[in-house]
Amino acid sequence: MEDMFCACNSLEEPPTSAVMLETHFSQVVFANVEKFYVPGTDITCFYNISQFFMPHKKDWVGIFRVGWKTTREYITFMWVPELSDSKNRYAEQQQVTFKAYYLPKDDEYYQFCYVDQDGQIHGASVPFQFRTETKDDMLVVTKEGEMEKIQQQNETLLQENKNLKKNLASLQDQNMHLQEELVAAKALQDKVNTLEDKCEELESQKKDLEKEKCAMKEDLMQIKKEKESALYEKEKIGNQLKTIWHQKEECQIQLHIQQKEMENLQEGIKEKAMHLEELKGENYQLNAALFRQQMLNNIQEEQTLALQILKKQKDELELENQVSNHYRTKTNFSSSLDQPTEQSQKNLQLFLNCCVDVPTVKLCYGTGEKQLSCKLWQENEVLKARLPETRSSSAGVVSQSLPNSAILFGNPNSASPAIAQVDPVSLKKCPICQEVFPNDIEEQQYLDHVQNHILDCPYCNKTFDSAEKQVYDDHVFCHNLD
Repeated sequence: MEDMFCACNSLEEPPTSAVMLETHFSQVVFANVEKFYVPGTDITCFYNISQFFMPHKKDWVGIFRVGWKTTREYITFMWVPELSDSKNRYAEQQQVTFKAYYLPKDDEYYQFCYVDQDGQIHGASVPFQFRTETKDDMLVVTKEGEMEKIQQQNETLLQENKNLKKNLASLQDQNMHLQEELVAAKALQDKVNTLEDKCEELESQKKDLEKEKCAMKEDLMQIKKEKESALYEKEKIGNQLKTIWHQKEECQIQLHIQQKEMENLQEGIKEKAMHLEELKGENYQLNAALFRQQMLNNIQEEQTLALQILKKQKDELELENQVSNHYRTKTNFSSSLDQPTEQSQKNLQLFLNCCVDVPTVKLCYGTGEKQLSCKLWQENEVLKARLPETRSSSAGVVSQSLPNSAILFGNPNSASPAIAQVDPVSLKKCPICQEVFPNDIEEQQYLDHVQNHILDCPYCNKTFDSAEKQVYDDHVFCHNLD
């Protein structure tokens, strides 16, 4: 039981293991192990460490009862000393000393074992015993006087032995209690170790959680700022949305008003286009009627002019005939002068009258001829200037005019003088652009020129002047609206 007392008095329990491994028993070799040791004396254990084994300050040497199963069955132990720093430290013999007070007192077989910090066995000694020497073991020569002393000592030792046995029984009881307390203390120590490990783990987790907490606080502050910014942006966008919504409603109202105005304008455009078409039709008819009237007026003027010319030619012929008749009368009067009759007197008087009238007639005839020629020439020039204007609205109309010459009268002695006339020049003139073409131009070329000035509606087959391009576009646009 003293081994338990030794274990209880140690500062801390050595590391042990419930599993016995025999693979490393040769790494520590015990030397100079006695067969038995005397109880009540200190014993020294000698051992050598192999170079393949690295000792630790938590290694220990324990005394085990032969037949042990685990390292927890140690009787007592001693911590191993640290190795020196010399190169031959593995060759040096190491030793530990066990105090006699902690050694067992029975005569069972024991052995030394080297246990590392993990509770693994690295060496074991040969078995030995704790017992006193017998007579067979030693030879003692005593005297009679010494025998008495020895007996007294034996009695004293027996008394001490009894006392020690009593103390041993008491110590065993105490050891039992201490062992129970030790087991409980070990359990508590295990719990404490476990709790310490858990505490360390919890401390580490606590630090991690505090770091996460700080990071989460920063994230939360950032999120709050972002939330406030988002709320501000939301409110701002909401106000903008309301403004845009009001603007949209106003635009829709304005669009509706403009659509109505557009419809009214389109209806007005249609009405104006229809009215314009009617006016164009009326204008076209009026232009056609005016053109026909101008053609008739031109024809009438030409006919009137021709009649005037013929009438004047007739008057001239009658005047020439009168002059011729006077001339013949004069001739007849001269031939009858030789007859002295009353009739001759009358003829003479008539001749004298004729002599007086002929110069006067000739003078009057010459003056009238000049005045008539001048007047006819002036009228001819006026008609020549007016004739192209009156014929400009009709294609293919032949213009006729009198030549710029006076009426020629023949010799008064001639019986029937003729009046020389020049044929008028025939021309073709575009009724739209007033361009004049020669009479020998091809008819298709002339019609193509006139057609270039005309725009045909692809819907109603109405025609428009090329100068009225805007009117033509409005007319086609009205058809597209329909």
